[in-house]
Amino acid sequence: MLVVGSAQSGCQIAEELYQSGRKVYLAVGRAGRVPRRYRGKDSNWWSDKIGIYDRTVDELPSPRAKFFGKPHISGKGRGHTLNLHQFARDGVMLLGHLQGVDNGKIIVAPDLKQNLASADKFEADFIAAVEAYIAKTKMEVPGESLPILRDGFDLEVITELDLKSAGITNVIWATSYRFDFSFVDLPIVDSDGYPVQKRGVTNYPGLYFVGLPWLHNAKSGLIYGVGGDAAYIALQISTDGRASCDTETEDTPERGWLDQDLCCA
Repeated sequence: MLVVGSAQSGCQIAEELYQSGRKVYLAVGRAGRVPRRYRGKDSNWWSDKIGIYDRTVDELPSPRAKFFGKPHISGKGRGHTLNLHQFARDGVMLLGHLQGVDNGKIIVAPDLKQNLASADKFEADFIAAVEAYIAKTKMEVPGESLPILRDGFDLEVITELDLKSAGITNVIWATSYRFDFSFVDLPIVDSDGYPVQKRGVTNYPGLYFVGLPWLHNAKSGLIYGVGGDAAYIALQISTDGRASCDTETEDTPERGWLDQDLCCA
């Protein structure tokens, strides 16, 4: 099996395949890694506390950063950490990112070890931010040190692989999807196919977007965060776009999710 793409879906699929006894090749991209749990809390809990989910789209290094893969992590078996070095230890053949196919051979970039190092740094930066938050808030949490694995760095860097010789008969593309808004007969997307909008509001009266990654912030495309964006859009609709909102909306049982006192200055 060849799995192309190593963000959440690609890593989860590769893990289940090799654990079921299949020989797996994994073309590794630039997605990072976080531990499933750290110092007694889930990584999503920490991500919320240290402000990762509150980052807005204008803080991204480039417009295309909206499409970066999510960090390696799994919810299977009550949740666990995914680590590409562990994959290598367990027999997965890690490759750099796929560049093309030529006469039954795949052409692979020689960037495997750079991508592994990038994933390691992503985790290190995440842990540093968590530790800074713990120190700042004087939280009492259990101590923990994460295992340091480097098995992936011991692998040979392959730049070309013959599919038949490797016995690869199935390829799984875990490279995400492209948006298709062609059913909207208006010039509403940019060069990346992403809607041109401001917090879901377009320049066309009555046309709004919600539920897309990085529509407004890092949690816009998540069940956890889409409610705030939906509340904002509903408010624009209910006021014919006259509402002004400078703060995040909140949908709590105590306050209505269209409470203008909560949303608007």
